[in-house]
Amino acid sequence: MNGPSNARLLELDRDQMRRLGHRVMDMIAEHLSALADASIGRKGDPGVLRPLFLQPPPEAPGDADAVLSRVVDDVLGNMLYVNHPRFLAFVPSPGNFVSALADALAAGFNVFNGSWMGGSGAAALELAVVDWMRGWCGLPETAGGIFVSGGSVANMTALAVARHVKLGDAFADGVAYFSDQTHSSVDRAFRILGFAPGQLRRLPSDERFQLDPAAVSREIARDRERGLRPFCIVANAGTTNTGTVDPMRELALLAREQGLWMHADGAFGAAAAISPRGRAALEGLELADSLSIDPHKWLFQTFECGCVLLRDGRLLKETYQILPDYLQDLRGMGEVNPCDYGIQLSRGFRALKVWLSVQVFGMAAFRAAVEHGFELAEYAQRRLESMPDWEIVSSAQMGTLAFRYAPSPIEVRLVEAMLKDGHALVSSTVLRGVTALRMCTINPRTTHQDIDGTLERMDLLAKALSTT
Repeated sequence: MNGPSNARLLELDRDQMRRLGHRVMDMIAEHLSALADASIGRKGDPGVLRPLFLQPPPEAPGDADAVLSRVVDDVLGNMLYVNHPRFLAFVPSPGNFVSALADALAAGFNVFNGSWMGGSGAAALELAVVDWMRGWCGLPETAGGIFVSGGSVANMTALAVARHVKLGDAFADGVAYFSDQTHSSVDRAFRILGFAPGQLRRLPSDERFQLDPAAVSREIARDRERGLRPFCIVANAGTTNTGTVDPMRELALLAREQGLWMHADGAFGAAAAISPRGRAALEGLELADSLSIDPHKWLFQTFECGCVLLRDGRLLKETYQILPDYLQDLRGMGEVNPCDYGIQLSRGFRALKVWLSVQVFGMAAFRAAVEHGFELAEYAQRRLESMPDWEIVSSAQMGTLAFRYAPSPIEVRLVEAMLKDGHALVSSTVLRGVTALRMCTINPRTTHQDIDGTLERMDLLAKALSTT
């Protein structure tokens, strides 16, 4: 099939759209149904891949079927499938098919979700899903929030509010506190917000990889003696390295006592609050002044899908709302304009996929999927403890487990070998100077058999590497 003629610029007729659309849906369905028997994907060679796309853009219409085939071969064939049941590296994004359909609907209708005028239904639905998340995390009815691309922007959005509320426009003497296990997105957010490295206190975590409230209290006292203004504590609601949850209740109470803001980075872990075990592990999350949450992780949505929640939702609008003349038509009584609550004016409809997949599958299925992630990591730990030559570095928590091959330090090479092998993948990190492997088991597609096969294959590769 050829592209559109000049008589209908940038248009396909109905039959063409249907045929191409069916082909794309078939490709997605085939990909998802065949994942368990496929490899985890591959990392492409830059010297081979980059030249494939360096041609100048074509002047004449192309054959749409041929172009789609090229996308399958050259783009989708050169990636890691982070929704694969044996992709256990980093923090996987499992996704689900209904979430993908919602993305297609939002893109196909080209939803503008920056204002009530442009997308009233979208704005109303987003407010409802934000309220779901408020309830899941135990925040009061005064809380509010907004969907963003992911945890990095969610953290930055919240920390900008903290800066505005606690420091105002003059913040050169402001100081923030967090642990050495805190995600790099927090460092990046503070950098973008104008804070110098000397204003950030990255404190050593304790033997459980947690931020110690007593250590934070001592640092606050020292900084006040120096004439500085402590203003924010960042607590981890599930670290990437080990799944650790900081003592959020104690940190929140310390923040209130000292007049500081407490932000919970829950990009990885906060969504686990929908399940009984997750809620118990996240005790104190409900006391945060703000928190980030990534539905594209432990709520099983497609990229991109993040959310920021504030205990007092009005503070988002107080921080971000600007009323230029060219937006005067947006000021209707009782209308909520999402652009007033964050960085973006032009923004898509991310909340639809959360809403649609919850409506289709129901919350019981989501809760069971979270509990499954907890149990799989504990199962993997028991299997590793029964295997000679392997030792646990950090016990399973929040679906995350860290371990190492005791006979020789081959962890980094083992990750490379697993990547080439293609059967499964874990990732490496460093914990107190020890290079370790880590496994994250939050994908509901992952089975006990997947864990067994991954560990057996990993053990064989490790033994081979240790002799070379």
